[in-house]
Amino acid sequence: MTTSVHQFLCLTDNYGVLVHDSKTGKTAAIDAPEAGPILAALEEKGWTLTDLLITHHHADHIQAAPDLKARFPELQIVGPAKEASRIPGLDTLVREGDFVRVGSLEAQVIETPGHTLGQVAYYFGEDELVFCGDTLFSLGCGRAFEAPPAVLWSSLLKLANLPGETQAYCGHEYTLGNARFALTIEPGNPILADRAERVARLRAEDRPTLPTTIAAELAANPFLRAEEPSVQAAVGMPGADPAAVFAELRGRKDRFKG
Repeated sequence: MTTSVHQFLCLTDNYGVLVHDSKTGKTAAIDAPEAGPILAALEEKGWTLTDLLITHHHADHIQAAPDLKARFPELQIVGPAKEASRIPGLDTLVREGDFVRVGSLEAQVIETPGHTLGQVAYYFGEDELVFCGDTLFSLGCGRAFEAPPAVLWSSLLKLANLPGETQAYCGHEYTLGNARFALTIEPGNPILADRAERVARLRAEDRPTLPTTIAAELAANPFLRAEEPSVQAAVGMPGADPAAVFAELRGRKDRFKG
């Protein structure tokens, strides 16, 4: 295996991630929240940045790109074609089904609109890794800022259909708050209860809760469980269209104060 992944904190609760191919020496950053921690991580690992894979246009995911390009002039910046007008400096525009190479590594582009209209995820199938930006979170999902909740639901289903062993790297450390909300929906889910306890211990020790896995999210994340009778009953919508149940869940989370 030639793939190494290094995750680290940026800003307040963003995650920076480096993906390194030891066969060729190529290294990609997933999004660009903050230059300082990314450069420090590269120095710590002894890697040179060659690629930057952008998931969506929000400032906390792209704002360090100019600084990284200045430091690494040959840097190739890849991002969603549908957000090209909102992400300066893209070298390569990608769409659903395209493939991106980082040295000998290959990632499939999955369009996951909802949080933003053009957001994409990068799925390294051979390594069972997906970098999903702000579409899927550990025990949660992004807000539906730029599209109706049903669009975000469809995007989450794409990620949910990846192999269960797939490790999912998300854009933020939101798991503790997400766990509190999830327990209001499925307090009787033993897998969720155990997960929430582990999350609380990790965060008390200032340790990351990511990556997660698709299987773990299917078992405990209410936003991927809108088809489950227990979740539908919890929101008073037994037998309803899962997309409508998801919309109700997303609305409740938007108002949640826990």
